[in-house]
Amino acid sequence: MATILAYTSPALGHLLPMSAVLTELANRGHEIHLRTLSHGVETGRSLGFATETIDPGIEAITQDDWRGSNPIAALRISASVFGRRAEREVDDLAAAVTDVMPDALLIDVNCWGALCSAEAGDTPWASFCPYTPLLRSRGVPPFGMGLRPLPGALGRARDAVATAALLAPLERFGRRPLNTVRAGVSLPPVKSMDEFLRRAPLLLVASGKPFQYPQTDWGDTIHMIGPCAADPGDDVVPGWLANIEQPIVLVTTSSEKQGDAELVSTAIAALADEPVHVVATMPAGELTGLSTPANATLCKYVPHGLVLSRSVCAVTHGGMGATQKALNHGVPVCVVPYGRDQFEVARRVEVARCGTRLPAKKLSVSRLRAKVHEAMTMTEGARRVAEGFAATGGAARGADLFEQRVLAVTDSK
Repeated sequence: MATILAYTSPALGHLLPMSAVLTELANRGHEIHLRTLSHGVETGRSLGFATETIDPGIEAITQDDWRGSNPIAALRISASVFGRRAEREVDDLAAAVTDVMPDALLIDVNCWGALCSAEAGDTPWASFCPYTPLLRSRGVPPFGMGLRPLPGALGRARDAVATAALLAPLERFGRRPLNTVRAGVSLPPVKSMDEFLRRAPLLLVASGKPFQYPQTDWGDTIHMIGPCAADPGDDVVPGWLANIEQPIVLVTTSSEKQGDAELVSTAIAALADEPVHVVATMPAGELTGLSTPANATLCKYVPHGLVLSRSVCAVTHGGMGATQKALNHGVPVCVVPYGRDQFEVARRVEVARCGTRLPAKKLSVSRLRAKVHEAMTMTEGARRVAEGFAATGGAARGADLFEQRVLAVTDSK
């Protein structure tokens, strides 16, 4: 059996889905070592992984893309954050490799420096992406703005203009720090993020069709393996949850700060007189100052799987983890995107007809109530997406691919 070193960015929303694949590999007898954010160490150890923190200096470079005035501005901020972290990740991963002496690596797609270090090294490796990657595919609009796919010549023309006017300048901004890091480990520069992400011998994407557009084709080295849902602590049902008798609407915000607390207060107000019980989680928000009616419960965290098994709808900020987890349970969603990849998530929900989309700038009590009601009628679309996720083979398929395409390289040496 092999020794595998996994390395994540300081984001719980990246650790948890990756841990689904790591757990599958551990169950097959492989020894898992993990470097992750400080708040994730206990989670990693509870899953049986030999877990330590990443360099605290990396975690100190916080994600502040919520300050961006528009989606592209927010993505520029993210690129700056990833670039600054990358400088530290190179040495941090090298130190972990020296310590663990792994047979193979699994690297979070947001860890630009660790990806470069892995590419420059001798240890077989793969990358893991818990969101729709910034890859090009014919018929799929450029990433970032949540554009609806348009077929034919009109769509190709619009996508070309959007790429040249919006995405290309963003990529130039991100390439500068990335190529500086690549030069530092004697790697050639890349001309696009698409080229950079395709440097991985294997890229596992935590998603699947028909949530992803049917025309999506990323090539033979990139594989969708479903949402990779992981819910630490889902073996114990809290008493307060067991006592809820009404159908549940789950409301959740980002696990990284982004100014989306108004989603919870608006949802509570919108559904206060409805025959449902709102369960709202705010992993990165402040719970104080929010009033809750009798049909609402507010908490920092509860395993979403426990709630979704009794839910009729999920209201999310558009994070891939929460949104896909709901759909994986066959629960339709109402997505209120604020930034990051959330505009892309919301558009995919709308196109797949597994829920509704309400941009944050249009959020109001009445509009949200109407969108939740509409989403509740879309159970058939949610069921189709859940079936599509299952058809990917899930974390087990991800482990198969890792063994076949990464560990097989180790065995052949």
